[in-house]
Amino acid sequence: MAAMQRRGVRHLPRAGGGPGPLLVLAAAVIAWLTVAAPVLAADPPPSVLVAHVDTLIHPVSAEFMVSAIERADAGGAALLVFVLETPGGLVESTRTIVTRMLAAKTPIAVFVAPSGARAASAGFLITIAADVAAMAPGTHIGAAHPVSGQGEQMDETTAAKAAADVAAYARTLASGRRRNVEWAEQAVRQSRAFTEQEALTATPPLIDLVAADVPDLLRQLDGREIRRFDGSSRTLRTANATVSTMDLTFRQRVLGTLAHPNIAYILLSLGVLGLTIELWSPGAVLPGVVGGICLLLAFFTFQVLPVNYAGVLLILLGLTLLILEVKVTSYGVLAVGGITSLLLGSMILMDAPTPELQVSLSLIIPVVLALAAILIVLVRLAVQSQRRRSVTGTSGMLDLAGTAMTAIPAGGDGRVQVHGEIWTARSSGAIAPGEAVRVSGVAGLVLTVRRDSVSKELTP
Repeated sequence: MAAMQRRGVRHLPRAGGGPGPLLVLAAAVIAWLTVAAPVLAADPPPSVLVAHVDTLIHPVSAEFMVSAIERADAGGAALLVFVLETPGGLVESTRTIVTRMLAAKTPIAVFVAPSGARAASAGFLITIAADVAAMAPGTHIGAAHPVSGQGEQMDETTAAKAAADVAAYARTLASGRRRNVEWAEQAVRQSRAFTEQEALTATPPLIDLVAADVPDLLRQLDGREIRRFDGSSRTLRTANATVSTMDLTFRQRVLGTLAHPNIAYILLSLGVLGLTIELWSPGAVLPGVVGGICLLLAFFTFQVLPVNYAGVLLILLGLTLLILEVKVTSYGVLAVGGITSLLLGSMILMDAPTPELQVSLSLIIPVVLALAAILIVLVRLAVQSQRRRSVTGTSGMLDLAGTAMTAIPAGGDGRVQVHGEIWTARSSGAIAPGEAVRVSGVAGLVLTVRRDSVSKELTP
């Protein structure tokens, strides 16, 4: 009976008729693993970094683009997109950018956008160096013929060498990216430019695709196989990507704003004017401080812009001629020469093939006229102050008129009234009381006077 009871207990259900706690827990774990395992096994969404470059290509923009590449590499981004709009820039900065692009772990797409934008000169080389070259409708690239880094005209031999060097660079980039080598060379040697349709339909093409905007670009690139510069291949995954943007730092924004031809010209003008005022009015402090800061900032911008230093010398010559006009009788010849020198120097200060790299004529004319007027007024005031007789001290007593109060024997002393004050005076000739005298010297508290029959006593 006991055995039967034991067997019966083993088969009896638990109170309430439900499963045991262990069975419930096991079922829950199995259900969770069934649902969550595929989610845990799925890859995280890809990340895409977008950086906008809408400025000249110079050391500041090069620093920004290199830092964007480093950030994309460090964060394991699936793609880095440079939205590019530039009239061109410096060859050395371009080489810095391209060298870092070719060595990047992250695939890089250069997207010439928005519609109406261009990637000329340096921008063309950056575009064809990218893993993916894309353009928005209504954009164009090309016109990459090199100019002198200092803005001056190069001689025929030097120009040919520079063009050959950049053309070879363009061919290398186009060949490594399997793009149209012939058109890349023509963009350098013949300054050819191409629309987005011309660049896309060339054989082989210069670019990979045309997209309306960044989202459209990412949609077209999803699943696309690209060939890296080292020959390896990679398939892009950009569907449902997490897109983040990278902006210029505060320092880069400030320096990028200063590195503009018009800003550089204004800084140079203010710097020269401030230091000139400080030299004419020592101790004013503020003009000298402001002028020094402006000149230093101008010299910084000259390092990143194609400056023609003949223009700088002409500007300095013009300022010198304007100063001499006040001190030398030239009947306006020096003034005309100074203004002409200022105008010509300002016009050739930034000698570059694109308007964006030149100083605007609408800025040059008012600045030149304002500088000329201010300098002439300041120099005239300085000359007038030097010619004005002193009114204090020993020198202020010279040539003042007065009246003899007592007789002054020849070689002896007497008393005179000058400027409302009574002084001991001596004279080389006899002077009667009441005669007009004029001061010719001061020795301590004794005046040397002479007879002056025309002058009357000066009253305070």
